[in-house]
Amino acid sequence: MKTRNVTTGCPTPARAPAALDLPPQGGGGKPRVVVFTDKLDWHVERTLAAFRALGATPVAVRLFACRIDTSRPHGLAIPGFHALPDLAVVRAIGDGSLEAITMRLAVLHALEALGVPLVNGARAIERCTDKSMASFLLARAGVPAPETFATQSLAQARAIARRELPKGPLVMKPLFGAQGWGIRLIEKEDDIPSAGEARGVFYLQRFVGPSRPPYEDMRILVSRGEVVAAMKRRSSHWVTNVRQGAKPIAIEPTEEERGMALAASEAMGAIMAGVDLIRSAEGRPMVLEVNSMPGWSGLQRITPFSIAERLAEDALALVPSRRDARRGLG
Repeated sequence: MKTRNVTTGCPTPARAPAALDLPPQGGGGKPRVVVFTDKLDWHVERTLAAFRALGATPVAVRLFACRIDTSRPHGLAIPGFHALPDLAVVRAIGDGSLEAITMRLAVLHALEALGVPLVNGARAIERCTDKSMASFLLARAGVPAPETFATQSLAQARAIARRELPKGPLVMKPLFGAQGWGIRLIEKEDDIPSAGEARGVFYLQRFVGPSRPPYEDMRILVSRGEVVAAMKRRSSHWVTNVRQGAKPIAIEPTEEERGMALAASEAMGAIMAGVDLIRSAEGRPMVLEVNSMPGWSGLQRITPFSIAERLAEDALALVPSRRDARRGLG
């Protein structure tokens, strides 16, 4: 069974070398940072540049090239690293079978067990990537979110549609996916796709927002318990994603919105997250999604400082030697 790319929801391009940005080993005492990705895209290039600007030695590495190797001192083999990295940043897991994705997450779990700081850790990634679990955890934490229903049964999905559609439309989303790909509006029972099209899981959420354009929601970028930047995304289409044509607009979140974004990130156990909020017809803010590997290209267009450098600085603060130095111990 093939999965979708957990960052974009789309098939990944042809594979490049395992270590995509290999510097000399040693680093002269500089923090050694592994940036896990599947390609050298805009975000990765800026992430690497930001770490270099802050005096670190980053290496872009594909998780599929890492392996468990118990003959080694730490039990792991990571291209470009003879010893453990000081920090790991996860930009993408990559495409692969269920077994392949499970092993890549195992590498992240192993790094955490070895004491390497991760942004984000495997558990946070698992929680955010699985929309059904994310919805469950948001509800458990008391974070307002649209009503959500997830089932593996077509009959149950159709029954949910019959029961809920009189109250208004539903939105069906892929369980794994981002950037607005694969989302469909459910306005009648026959809009529910087949089990094959749904990949065996029907994730249905109450449609929230106006009945006609303009449509808009909000993305709040959170890092280490603080709001980094925020934008409103406005579109003529109800799928309000910048990659699909929405316009980013600079905003200042209200205290309620800021608190909701921070609470949602905490519920997922994420150090850094992109939290999507939307207001109901009554003006009530709700959390739509929490992304553990968010993009920020649209947000950067209306933000006066380097988001990549802010995120890199926050990540480096997790490195033990840097924490000790800030406390006067290093």
